[in-house]
Amino acid sequence: MEENNSQKPIGNTNDSQKVSTTEIRGAFAKIKQFLLELLDIRQDTDRDSTIEAVKKDITFKGHNAWILIFSIFVASIGLNVSSTAVVIGAMLISPLMGPIVGMGLSVAINDVDTLRRSLINLGIMVVLSVGTAWLYFLISPLTGSNAELEARTYPTILDVLVAIFGGLALIVAKTKKGTIASVIFGVAIATALMPPLCTVGFGLARGDWSDALGALYLFSINATFIALSTFVVAKLLRFPLVKYANSQRRRLIARIASAIAIIVMVPSIWLFYNMLKESYFKQDAVKFYENELVSYKDSYVQRNSLITTYNGGNDPKIEVSFIGKEIPNSVINLWKEKMKNYPNLQNTSLVILQNENTESYDQLMYMREIKQRDSIMMLNKDEKIAFLEQELGKLQVYKKNEIPFQSISREAKINYEEIESFAFAQKIVSNYKSIDTIPEFQVKWNDSISEAEKIKQTARLNKWLKYKLDADTLVLDSN
Repeated sequence: MEENNSQKPIGNTNDSQKVSTTEIRGAFAKIKQFLLELLDIRQDTDRDSTIEAVKKDITFKGHNAWILIFSIFVASIGLNVSSTAVVIGAMLISPLMGPIVGMGLSVAINDVDTLRRSLINLGIMVVLSVGTAWLYFLISPLTGSNAELEARTYPTILDVLVAIFGGLALIVAKTKKGTIASVIFGVAIATALMPPLCTVGFGLARGDWSDALGALYLFSINATFIALSTFVVAKLLRFPLVKYANSQRRRLIARIASAIAIIVMVPSIWLFYNMLKESYFKQDAVKFYENELVSYKDSYVQRNSLITTYNGGNDPKIEVSFIGKEIPNSVINLWKEKMKNYPNLQNTSLVILQNENTESYDQLMYMREIKQRDSIMMLNKDEKIAFLEQELGKLQVYKKNEIPFQSISREAKINYEEIESFAFAQKIVSNYKSIDTIPEFQVKWNDSISEAEKIKQTARLNKWLKYKLDADTLVLDSN
């Protein structure tokens, strides 16, 4: 009896374990089924209607061409006056997505004729957009750059991510039975294809090839990843391949489509990888700057002085400007060692820009004041009064306008390598009630940089001089 009683709990335990395992498997099966039903889009995909709709949106002529021209004018005006709302409105009415989606879909289904039409219409779209923007900025009275325009001159990792997920959302919305129009409008805003093309026209109108090429690069990145997203989704949804009567032609078209897909995908993946590395590099550079450099006590970091240069991972640099006492080489070497603790700053050069030691300059000023005091003691009363009045006027000018020009000019050359010559003089201004002295600088830039870059660098130099000299008013002329 005892043996039978001892065996019963064992049998019950095995049964309960079997029941528990069965319940767990059933629960996982239900969760899997739920997720498949939630995320599966194949059942609600209308492949034939999607292909027809994409082909219909490729062509740029008639109404589409005029809508594009007018929307480009609206976007250019919005960028010119730095109005985000106007730019968004222009993106809502522009028909830019058609040829780009057509390229991705045609490669996925081996449709060479559609691919040819897409490429031709994409070229027409780009030329029409850039030409319209160039014409506007050529005749516009508002020719200055602003934050809206400058933000479209260089792609970042965020632009790539927006293009990827925006392109995925767009093609998924197009494949659904009864296209979701709100998604298409949202993608048109998020991917922002139009502002870079307007910025290309702006750069060409001003003769600034750097901004024009940077904006064209940004547009190319967005277009490439939207087309790539379309290609991937079309392949996953198994869109039917175009059938050719000649089997040899079919194989040739398939090879061409595969080659085009590889040519587009490999550089895109490489580009995405490099941008991701650059993003991580900048994040670690900011952490290093805040954790190690800002906390240094004997000198002070100049505001907004952190400059990072990635150079595609080839000799990346971090430049920081300090004011105050000269920083010893031992401290700089210690900072360079600490950089190795940041995984994305390996092999990065650290450049510390700092003022010269000002102790000798202060001693010279002190000796000059003693000499002036001794010379006063040898004068009679009237001469002393006249001399003191004269020196008082000089002292007011000195206190406000005495400038260590040699140190300033050297540091300006370090921060702005394009400076060819740098001059300084005191400008005396009178309104017949009082006399004031204003520091006046004159800078000559190297002829190799564009006029737009000269304007930009002059504005930055002006701000830097005011901060450096703690002056509210100064004059800076640029040649």
